[in-house]
Amino acid sequence: MRYTDEIIEEVREKNDIVDVISQYVKLTRRGNNYFGLCPFHNEKTGSFSVSPVKQMFYCFGCGKGGNVYTFLMEYENYTFQEAIKVLAERAGVKLPEIEYTKEQMDAADKKSRLLEVNKVAAGYFYMKLRSPAGQHGLAYLKGRGLSDETMKNFGLGYADKYRNDLYNYLKKKGYADDLLKDSGLFHFDERRGFSDKFWNRVMYPIMDASSRVIGFGGRVMGEGEPKYLNSPETEIFNKSRNLYGLHVARRTRRKNFIICEGYMDVISMHQAGYTNAVASLGTALTSQQCSLMSRFTKQVLVIYDMDGAGVKAALRAIPMLRQAGLSTKVVDLKPHKDPDEFLKAEGAEAFEERLERAENSFMFVIRMLEAEHDMSDPEDKSRFFHECAAKIVEIEDEIERKSYIDAVAARYNIDVDLLNSQVNKEALKGIGRTEIRVPKPAPGRAQAKTGNADKEQKLMLTWLTDWPHLIGRISEYFSPEDFTNPMYRKVAEMVWEQASAGKVSPASIISTFTESEEQTEVASLFNTNIAVDSDDDRRKAFFDVLCRMKRQSIDSRADSLDPGDMGGFMKIMNERKRLEKLRAAGLPPDIFSE
Repeated sequence: MRYTDEIIEEVREKNDIVDVISQYVKLTRRGNNYFGLCPFHNEKTGSFSVSPVKQMFYCFGCGKGGNVYTFLMEYENYTFQEAIKVLAERAGVKLPEIEYTKEQMDAADKKSRLLEVNKVAAGYFYMKLRSPAGQHGLAYLKGRGLSDETMKNFGLGYADKYRNDLYNYLKKKGYADDLLKDSGLFHFDERRGFSDKFWNRVMYPIMDASSRVIGFGGRVMGEGEPKYLNSPETEIFNKSRNLYGLHVARRTRRKNFIICEGYMDVISMHQAGYTNAVASLGTALTSQQCSLMSRFTKQVLVIYDMDGAGVKAALRAIPMLRQAGLSTKVVDLKPHKDPDEFLKAEGAEAFEERLERAENSFMFVIRMLEAEHDMSDPEDKSRFFHECAAKIVEIEDEIERKSYIDAVAARYNIDVDLLNSQVNKEALKGIGRTEIRVPKPAPGRAQAKTGNADKEQKLMLTWLTDWPHLIGRISEYFSPEDFTNPMYRKVAEMVWEQASAGKVSPASIISTFTESEEQTEVASLFNTNIAVDSDDDRRKAFFDVLCRMKRQSIDSRADSLDPGDMGGFMKIMNERKRLEKLRAAGLPPDIFSE
């Protein structure tokens, strides 16, 4: 059983999608839509579009799309029922009580059971560290200067040296193999069965923003490889969309977050009082993690090792942090390589001084750019200033851009008007470029290559939802029956039905599908765009697609027609005549005008 369509629509309509997504992603208005960095894949330029008119989102980079329900289901890993409850509470809508089938209960319970397994495993690791078997791991952590209280606060533990210890423990607790296989805690093959993924390692539980254990990181004791091992991605753990230490940092009273490289950096900083420290989970910082931080703070200090790899990581992180709307500074800890080493050597007071002297991230980028050039060589120096101008152009805010022009000109003793002129030239290079946006197939499905027919049918549905009055103007020649793709035909029928009722709403059509993958696939049908230079070009493109789709529909039905079906034969003949009439007459010049 599900909520009624009326309740689903009421909750959706009372939760403006721009308002909801703005809590997770920094959005900038461009034309009729809003754009930002996609929270579902890593990117440097915003291809994530939110339409206030259609009340839906779509990413032209990864293909994710849907309405406000889809967004919460994808971002927060909610079921549809969980998403509607959160949005109903946000909008002050009282939901009726509903009864679930056994299948629905099982599906909704899967995530909570995985969370339970991770919690029990964390308790097991915690207990093992404080047992005789864990003394090796305990000695390592104490040797790193961690107090008992800090180890307790972070739930640190130890995975025993035996490769089936955790598996046997959880089996005795009554957990089924099917659940354990999906937990990310075990290796499994048909011949050998189960074995623990983590063994002979100090264990760092990874918690989400709500303090639920969603995965683990483990550091090997001894010379084994890999040195650090993280849980694989599961139904409850996505390493690109979580941060180590966030469950504590989100409640910090400090004015900023400090992003660093590893578990021990975060733990050492928290022990020293810097409860605002977080770290990415064994990978480079992602745009999703930047968006996540922006929910809790407006300023981030970057502390990476200032060797070649650390500088490269910082330079990669800075534009993503900026795109997420975060003010960013870079902290230099030289001659020490990381916060843990610095704190042990010089203490918290000296560390605080380094934080106060953090360098503006844009000027850090320029300084690193300078290091790549020979400033005594006029030609190389000129290249440096051209590259500076290209970097300044990336700053969207005009006042901020002017400030950096002044700052770079003053630091490098270049005429400010000359630099400003070069910046303007760089900006002009990007004007007039036309982009063709073609939706990607829904992720996670086995995909055949999309043919031209499917692309044209997607384009037609986008046109008909952008300009619903077109439906009435083409109904003499065209109907949902002319969509040869079954999914597209089903959606087209809903569009026609809504048009007859006076309001076409792509977001409400998406709500009729409860699986996020289906919602993404349907969303792609409303987001296919073609680059045209004029209204006349759009009319010609629409006419061409309309005629081709109609011909393909007629041919498809003719091929499957029973030879004895005279009624069907006459219908097809009449449709061929109407198509010829349409080809001869064309479309009125004002067809896109309401």
